[in-house]
Amino acid sequence: EGRAIYDNLVKFITWTLPTNFGEGLVILAAVLAGVTLPITPLQVLWINMTTAVFLGLALTFEPAEPGIMRRPPRPPATPVLDSALVVRIVLVGVLLLAGAFGSFLLELARGYSLAEARTLAVNVFVLVETAYLFNCRSLVRPVVRLPALSNPWVWAGAGTMLALQLLFTYAPPMNRLFATAPVRAEAWLEIGAFALACLLVVDMEKAWRRRRSG
Repeated sequence: EGRAIYDNLVKFITWTLPTNFGEGLVILAAVLAGVTLPITPLQVLWINMTTAVFLGLALTFEPAEPGIMRRPPRPPATPVLDSALVVRIVLVGVLLLAGAFGSFLLELARGYSLAEARTLAVNVFVLVETAYLFNCRSLVRPVVRLPALSNPWVWAGAGTMLALQLLFTYAPPMNRLFATAPVRAEAWLEIGAFALACLLVVDMEKAWRRRRSG
């Protein structure tokens, strides 16, 4: 049980640090480039408050991984923030930067309003974080090798986040509160495709680490 709890703590950290790093990168890039912020501070607050509750906490219910008791004991001095986690932070942060900032600039270039472009950028953040949540269910195994229903809280959290994002995007009171605007239907296909691509990239990074460790 102690090993399972520690694993789930590391999984939560592995999920939350890269996603917060990505938010910081997007804002920093906009400031350095001298362009309008792709997401406002209030929208960042929305992302952090909702995803931490409905996505991140779901990892605490992840069951113990197979073979957990066959591992050698972990040296007490081993840091949680090791080189593998640093690589993951940078990788996911850069993916979020490319997706959110890129989609924001592309929407503006297409002639859509600032509110629509920002709404799209927020949805990129949330859907990529949702896809990345499934990566973090295991620190080493690919998504396709994980039991789909072993942690129903992950699916419940993902479904809740999708419902909240639809309200965030299309409900007039949310539009007024968060300065958002409804986005075109086909934009969801673009966001979903990018989120799936990010999931595959992280799984490839896992495979690379497994090969390096032998």
